[in-house]
Amino acid sequence: MSLIQKHGKNIAGRDFIVGDLHGQYDLLIEAMARVDFDKIKDRLFCVGDLIDRGADSLKCLSLPFEPWFFGVRGNHEMLALEALERSGNAESLWMINGGTWASKENRTEVRQILFEALTYLPYARQVEVMGQQVGIVHAEPPTDWSMIEDAGPAEKEQIVWGRSRIKRMDKTPVTGIDAVVVGHTIIKQPTWLGNVFYIDTGAFQTGRLTLINAREVLA
Repeated sequence: MSLIQKHGKNIAGRDFIVGDLHGQYDLLIEAMARVDFDKIKDRLFCVGDLIDRGADSLKCLSLPFEPWFFGVRGNHEMLALEALERSGNAESLWMINGGTWASKENRTEVRQILFEALTYLPYARQVEVMGQQVGIVHAEPPTDWSMIEDAGPAEKEQIVWGRSRIKRMDKTPVTGIDAVVVGHTIIKQPTWLGNVFYIDTGAFQTGRLTLINAREVLA
């Protein structure tokens, strides 16, 4: 599959973007209800980490099969992939980082759903909103958005795992894109660094799941 999937403007309804789910399926349904989300017309984009730490991880892992849901892969999906492909140390790392929910499920089923879900979870998405382009990755975009097209292993790791930008509080704009929305790093409230918007408010710890109208990103 392509590393990035691009979406034209939603001419029928609205576009929303939601932070890291981490198995908090009920919080997602509540957040969607608050904005009167219409599954026929509206689209929901997610910054990744659908699974781990939350009891409803399997439900969240099935969201990519919904026609209204558009996620990107997060580091927890990749941790699970490594564990289910290789076991051993990768298995231990996954369990330490919230993968214990899988031990209560059928492992073969989890593996099958994960592999299928990943075919719907590219490394990045790009959405036209109000005539501008909004990018979505899990952790950290490259300095130039166009670099995603040909990302190698190091660039992919940055996209899924990176925190250097937020650690430096780097406000340098990402070129080639109007705005980028990311998750991965828990913050008290949605925060801008240049044209990069961090929206992971730690739903599994705080009970606060950030869901925003994509137009707010460009307001």
